[in-house]
Amino acid sequence: MHDIEPYHQWRDLYVASDDEKSPFYGKNYSEFQFSQKIYNYYIHPQWDHIGSPTLYMKLLFTDYENKYCIIELLGEWNDCINNDIMFLKREIVDHLIDMGICKFIVLCDLVLNFHSADDCYYQEWFEDVDERDGWICFINPREHVLQEMNTVHLANYVLIREDLLDLQWRGVNPKHLFALLNEKRD
Repeated sequence: MHDIEPYHQWRDLYVASDDEKSPFYGKNYSEFQFSQKIYNYYIHPQWDHIGSPTLYMKLLFTDYENKYCIIELLGEWNDCINNDIMFLKREIVDHLIDMGICKFIVLCDLVLNFHSADDCYYQEWFEDVDERDGWICFINPREHVLQEMNTVHLANYVLIREDLLDLQWRGVNPKHLFALLNEKRD
């Protein structure tokens, strides 16, 4: 897992550590010192810790004018034991909402497992963005991850559609990805 890097092709367009409104503003990253782990496996030092011992993220792109961001996740999303949604919501999402973001694109390609608990934080997140005419979209969850998400009916709060389960987003300009998803949300 140590060689799985966050998607870096958009770094010429956006770097969260350079963005004064980002929750990661001013963070310094090492290219060589591996200190973060998911279980016993070191992960690449470019991933951002959000408080969870098993779920890490990278804020790949933020557009304040159009009020959206793109988040890439890595690891095991465990709401049952670690309450990972609480960390994501309180540490990242709430901050971004305060900065005007109301449309969230969450890339789930690297979410290896999902363990559900209740849906309270998802409902809160949905209500926070819905009142601002926003939305939440999960892209490319693995089949077993999607099945677990469906057991707690996350589709009540998050856009998880069949045509978004194998979306080839890499190599696409983030503004085009947003336009595509904004168009498909209805």
